[in-house]
Amino acid sequence: MEKNDWPRMLLAWFDANRRELPWRETKPRDPYHVWISEIMLQQTRTEAVKPYFNAWMERFPTIRDVAEAEEETVLHAWQGLGYYSRARNIRRAAEEITEKYGGVMPRDPAAIRALPGIGDYTAGAVASIAFGEKTPAVDGNVLRVYARLYAVRDDILKSAGRKRITALAEETIPVDRPGDFNEALMDLGAEVCIPKHPRCADCPLRDGCEAARQGIQSELPVRTKKKPQQELFAACGIVEQEGRFLLHRRPSQGMLANMWEFPMALDAKEEESRCALEALLSGRTGALRWTLTHVFTHRIWHMRAYDMEGAAAPSGEDWRWFSREELRQIPLAGPHARLAAFV
Repeated sequence: MEKNDWPRMLLAWFDANRRELPWRETKPRDPYHVWISEIMLQQTRTEAVKPYFNAWMERFPTIRDVAEAEEETVLHAWQGLGYYSRARNIRRAAEEITEKYGGVMPRDPAAIRALPGIGDYTAGAVASIAFGEKTPAVDGNVLRVYARLYAVRDDILKSAGRKRITALAEETIPVDRPGDFNEALMDLGAEVCIPKHPRCADCPLRDGCEAARQGIQSELPVRTKKKPQQELFAACGIVEQEGRFLLHRRPSQGMLANMWEFPMALDAKEEESRCALEALLSGRTGALRWTLTHVFTHRIWHMRAYDMEGAAAPSGEDWRWFSREELRQIPLAGPHARLAAFV
């Protein structure tokens, strides 16, 4: 395989093997669908995203529908996907698109990139896939494919490695099918050129892959080792009165901002977290009712939910009582949705 032939071969493979995904169904491609799917796919598996995408489009058929919705409505629709700043940024971007562009996604990659919550990758994906702009969309899959294809030994999580691969992507993206090319790279990285154990026997580019030629495909890409996740115990209180449950709204800034949660105390030691919960609610922890270990990107919560005895609701507008029916309608903070389903 000639080195400059591989984009053509990749596109031929893509034409025969492209994944059937709900956000790929519109012809021509809807930029709103591309945008929402790409944001949802950040940190989330494709199979998990499919039902969320379909439900989102049913609830918010247009960008203007998102712009006009209350933040709580948008957060509730996002519930279960995590990283809720993504949903807030979608709403902010929808408001901006409605105000500046009449509810229509702009075509220019720079204008897309300037919207809240949109980085280089998402801007490149929307511009190339929906508008046919010759611009790369470099995500983790694409970094991995190029690192192996060209045997790039630079750390892909550092600036030099990312810049080198972005330059290669800019050089090799074809002018006639940039969107298909970017999606082909995504599919190849997701299905064939996978982490750790690539399926080289199934790869349409194996004859021209420099990493395969050198036998180092399992060593690439080079990535900085992540710091260990912080592990915390999360003691949660189940406080029920006349069929209603006490919940707390998290602060407006920071992790899981403005989401509702059961009363909770965090600590590195399990006993300390339980004692802090008792102090918070001026009560005593009773029977352990529910446990869950929830893994975030940088931390792990070992959750323990207790019946509370003699508990009192703290004062303030961030504390409220909700019925079981209302628990299904409000935006709950990450794993607290699982606890709400249990109670």
